[in-house]
Amino acid sequence: MTARAPARGSRWIEGWNPEDEEFWETTGRAVARRNLIFSIISEHIGFSVWSIWSVLVLFMSPEIGLPFTAAEKFLLVVTPNLVGAVLRLPYAAAVTRFGGRNWTIFSSAVLLVPAALACYFVQQPGTPLWIFLLIGATAGVGGGNFASSMTNITTFFPQRHQGWALGLNAGGGNLGVAAVQVVGLLVIAVAGSTSPAYVAAVYLPLIVLAALCAALFMDNVDSVRARPGALREAAANRHTWWISLLYIGTFGSFIGYSFAFGLVLQTEFGFTPLQAAGWTFLGPLLGSVARPAGGWLSDRLGGARVTAWTFGGLTAGTAALLLASAQGSFAGYVAAFIALFVLTGVGNGSTYKMIPAIFARGAEDEVTDGGEAIAAFARARRLSGAVIGIAGAIGALGGVGINLAFRASYGGEAASGDSALLVFLGYYLLCVLVTWAIYLRDSRAEAPAARPEAEVTRA
Repeated sequence: MTARAPARGSRWIEGWNPEDEEFWETTGRAVARRNLIFSIISEHIGFSVWSIWSVLVLFMSPEIGLPFTAAEKFLLVVTPNLVGAVLRLPYAAAVTRFGGRNWTIFSSAVLLVPAALACYFVQQPGTPLWIFLLIGATAGVGGGNFASSMTNITTFFPQRHQGWALGLNAGGGNLGVAAVQVVGLLVIAVAGSTSPAYVAAVYLPLIVLAALCAALFMDNVDSVRARPGALREAAANRHTWWISLLYIGTFGSFIGYSFAFGLVLQTEFGFTPLQAAGWTFLGPLLGSVARPAGGWLSDRLGGARVTAWTFGGLTAGTAALLLASAQGSFAGYVAAFIALFVLTGVGNGSTYKMIPAIFARGAEDEVTDGGEAIAAFARARRLSGAVIGIAGAIGALGGVGINLAFRASYGGEAASGDSALLVFLGYYLLCVLVTWAIYLRDSRAEAPAARPEAEVTRA
């Protein structure tokens, strides 16, 4: 079935089939790239709003009438992280119900609520912590944007390009974490450390622009619509939970470290807001840039292999971080932390690349056993989208764990982050073992399908 242009007054494309090489080269590629560009813009702004409190807490001090402790600041940082993780699953499902373009318009526009609330209340001396916790919770809507964006974009691209496309989409979104921290640094440098409202104010017009761009330039495609029970079917598949466990270690670490990095530097080394902001953007920036590289490497070497290497590197990097902490070496500590950010970015791309490859292999096996090709690969794409939503939600909870672990560690008698780092090191070792046992010991479990779906469907 050839894709048809949307009818007047509608933005739905029917019969979308990117695995058809002729369609992809003549029509599909341009449409997919256009939707990818504006999906990245929306997701980028969403990530910035989601992580904005990791910047705003750096301003909170007795000087502006907000004398919160380190433990209270970590709690404030955890709140949007938790809400964003919980929202990822319904956001992914919303795309299949309302369409990618339609949901992107809504999910972009709703970001005005947390940005406007933060802009007003963060300049009010004496505001109690519970109000900030509520406002931080509204910022969690920005975290949901990732799941809906990834579920939407995976539909536009053929399986052979999904590692690159998903990596670029996620990496561009992840850059929002670094961008909001750069905005915070500029505000501190220009207006001083007593004007946090400017950080939120910058994003108000950008949110409006993102919603307008989605309305004008994005499309809905009928193939993104999931049949009832897709999430239930995905939840019954063992690969959903193995991938989720790995994604806790990659994306959970990336977003958790992004939210916590500035507070860790303030607590560990007594940094001022300007000093902390001067370093915090670098890790998320490099981690975001590394994500497409992880997808690109996985397209060529296999997602499981790259993921295993990544967790090995995360284990070594965490050990180096513990060593730098023991020696009180600021240079070593920052270098090791930035290396962790880069590795989490690579791992984010490689882990997500594993999802379509696993289900494409399952579809090929189903066809080999006599199954109907079109139905088998349609099911594979449907399950891939559902697993992306589930793994994205569970993986984001890893960021909550990172921040709670740091909060508990710095709240102890030693007032050090070492006990949290030991927990992280153990988890990375577990992920190395899981990746090897489930996906590398049997190379067929994760290997890409031998033939593109287009070839199978034409056979």
